Amino acid sequence: MGKYLSKMPQVLPLKIDIYSLWIFLGIIQALFLAYFFLFGKQAHFLANKFLGVLLIAFAAALSEILLCYTNYMFRVIWLIDFAEPTNLLFAPLIFIYHKTLLGKQFKKSDWLHFLPFVAYIVYLSITFYSKGYPEKYNAYLNAYHHDTLPQLTCEYTFPEWIYLIRDYINELMLLQMCVYAGLGISVLREVSNNERMSFWSNQNQTFVWCRRGQLYSILATIVFVVTKLLFPHDLGDHFIAAYLTFLIYGLSFTFMNQPEVFTPRINKKYEKSSLTSEIQENTLEKIQLVMQNEKPFLDSSFSLPSFAKRLGVSPHHLSQILNESLGQTFFDFTAQHRINEAREMLSSPTFNHLKIEEIAEMVGYNSKSAFNTAFKKFTGKTPSSFRTS
Repeated sequence: MGKYLSKMPQVLPLKIDIYSLWIFLGIIQALFLAYFFLFGKQAHFLANKFLGVLLIAFAAALSEILLCYTNYMFRVIWLIDFAEPTNLLFAPLIFIYHKTLLGKQFKKSDWLHFLPFVAYIVYLSITFYSKGYPEKYNAYLNAYHHDTLPQLTCEYTFPEWIYLIRDYINELMLLQMCVYAGLGISVLREVSNNERMSFWSNQNQTFVWCRRGQLYSILATIVFVVTKLLFPHDLGDHFIAAYLTFLIYGLSFTFMNQPEVFTPRINKKYEKSSLTSEIQENTLEKIQLVMQNEKPFLDSSFSLPSFAKRLGVSPHHLSQILNESLGQTFFDFTAQHRINEAREMLSSPTFNHLKIEEIAEMVGYNSKSAFNTAFKKFTGKTPSSFRTS
């Protein structure tokens, strides 16, 4: 690290422009939304708690970028890099938010996702946060005013290799973002396969919301890479902050127009339910096995009470599990499996000799009109046009 020439710190005038105003609005909106997700009616849903924490992390990161971009950091130099550890929170929080929103249980082992964040805080506390004014002043100049102002003279107490983690934090963050992008896509594919629907299906609003969020996260990774390639050090971070603000306002727009995406589908009849997370998780596994291996939905007499009895739970609990974890009523749950089965039969040469009415009866429908209605709802086509195509 070495010594530097200047003995007196220098400051630059404040810079206020459209970027600084946009980022400031993003901070306010992020905190406003975080309050609702952490303390409002939506807070009883675990996924929304993770979303609230993610918004606070966004607000912290945006605040530091705003202070640095406007040069106000010269006046509060002790805050430099205060939000840098949140860089390691974004990807895990997005992944866990989507995972829990899609009905996956949050396990104790999931806390390990936050280990890099905690480890980096400890690392910075030892190597940087505990240091004096000169080290922090120089850190700000290195990031935003490299070769513009002379740095202060100071001695660094640790050998240079200790600081390699800080020097490569952007690369570590990029690696983490790529890993979690893969994990996020795998969870979405698992859900789409379990529900026998296309990855690009629009029939489940919660799934559509999570898929869109994952794609925006991947786009954020691209914005991050392009910005770091085009601008040295952190000089382009205001573009990244502008994109984050765009996402925050997009989230606000969805919250106002589609609040059901953020609100668990819990009817009043479930408010005093005795259903535990353990029962819910075990039942979801049984549902998947029974529906795949036994296909009870092919029987036209398939009903909620009979299915609940087969799973070893009460009809009330089964209805709650389908609503909360899969976002479906028993009627839609049954129809979706029947239509998926019908699609396979209609697209297979083995069943070409069968009429539409016969296939409808084989998948559990006694009425051709009911079959046609359900088929068009889930596929957008009539059975005959689907078979032709």
